[in-house]
Amino acid sequence: MAGRWIERWDPEDETFWKEEGERIARRNLVFSVLSEHIGFSIWTLWSVMVLFMGPEYGVDPAGKFFLIGTATLVGAVIRVPYTFAVARFGGRNWTVFSALMLLVPTGAAYVVMEPGTSYGTFLAVAALTGVGGGNFASSMTNINSFFPLRKKGWALGLNAGGGNIGVPVVQLVGLLVIGTAGAAHPRLVLGLYIPLIAIAALCAALFMDNLAPVKNDTGAAKEAVKDAHTWIMAFLYIGTFGSFIGYSFAFGLVLQTQFGRTPLQAASLTFVGPLLGSLIRPVGGSLADRFGGARITLWTFAAMAGATGVVVYASMAASLPVFLVGFIALFVLTGLGNGSTYKMIPGIFQAKALAKGMTGEAAETYGRRLSGASMGLIGAVGALGGLAINLAFRQSFLTAGTGTGAFVAFLACYGVCFVVTWAVYLRRPVAGRVPTATAETKPQLSYAEV
Repeated sequence: MAGRWIERWDPEDETFWKEEGERIARRNLVFSVLSEHIGFSIWTLWSVMVLFMGPEYGVDPAGKFFLIGTATLVGAVIRVPYTFAVARFGGRNWTVFSALMLLVPTGAAYVVMEPGTSYGTFLAVAALTGVGGGNFASSMTNINSFFPLRKKGWALGLNAGGGNIGVPVVQLVGLLVIGTAGAAHPRLVLGLYIPLIAIAALCAALFMDNLAPVKNDTGAAKEAVKDAHTWIMAFLYIGTFGSFIGYSFAFGLVLQTQFGRTPLQAASLTFVGPLLGSLIRPVGGSLADRFGGARITLWTFAAMAGATGVVVYASMAASLPVFLVGFIALFVLTGLGNGSTYKMIPGIFQAKALAKGMTGEAAETYGRRLSGASMGLIGAVGALGGLAINLAFRQSFLTAGTGTGAFVAFLACYGVCFVVTWAVYLRRPVAGRVPTATAETKPQLSYAEV
């Protein structure tokens, strides 16, 4: 290793993995989680800032939903270039840079967060926080390269879950500030995160590595774009991660707008759902490793539809306790689905490699190439689901004064996701079974097993 570049990396080689690969991969995972965690906090910063924006700011609920929707949009779009930056600049180098980039939106928010600032200025600063959403794509692409296929569900679930926890943490920080200093001091939240960003960048510089064998492959990117499974998984990820991030942004604002909660009351409840959804994401990955990502994803969507039905009832009955039960259940289920869908991605392309007659290293290389190339696109499209959720809430409150209409639309979406998962990956496991060159000695891999 020279200058933090690793020249040889073969995690599928069990001897290499046991002797040195696992130790290095786990170290990079830890500090990847730290940087991604801070990135998620900054990306969802405006889910907290809007709680500080009382009548003196002159921004109505629809305007607040648009602010957080803008942050969601930028964070989704920027995931695509962030995905390819890892291979271009190195995982360690890009993690340092992307962490330092978080200082820009945080510092800008510190300057403008006061009554009298124009709405256009708030909108521009909210857009800047989208760089935090990009951190997820580069982090997941980087960690995907470090771990063998049999460990990817656990590793990617832990990496994403640890990053997702940045959402409830920043909301807890907002609760602490509102509960102690009051709703007139949003700059205290921002002042706390500036040194944390510097620490994350420093740790990445000191303890992470670049993988020299990981190179951008324009051929793989083009092939991933043309592959129907990339778009199918992007759609399913809209249902899982899009729901998680969209609800994370909107939860506190819905509580304030529909149920009349004060900033302190809303902040005291907002963090619970994202926290549970983040903590359970590695469980979703582990269950997918054991039972198959498609099976876990299928029943997750069924349960999400059921939980949404509870939320629709509570919204119509104006029952806050029932609403909280249903909504928090949704968060937990999105976390499970986030873990299982991301586990499916490398498994799908591994199955396609076997279907093409590849074996051994050739199949593993093909699977890594295509899954790595597709992850950024899937993550970007999935995150757009968060934008759709906030726009749906905005329209629902504008037209009806409640979020009921939006929840009915979400329920229908989960039903479609259930049908797509079943039809593509589980309906015909025998027909979906792909042969290998060693079928007489090895079990065959089907899409139901991914």
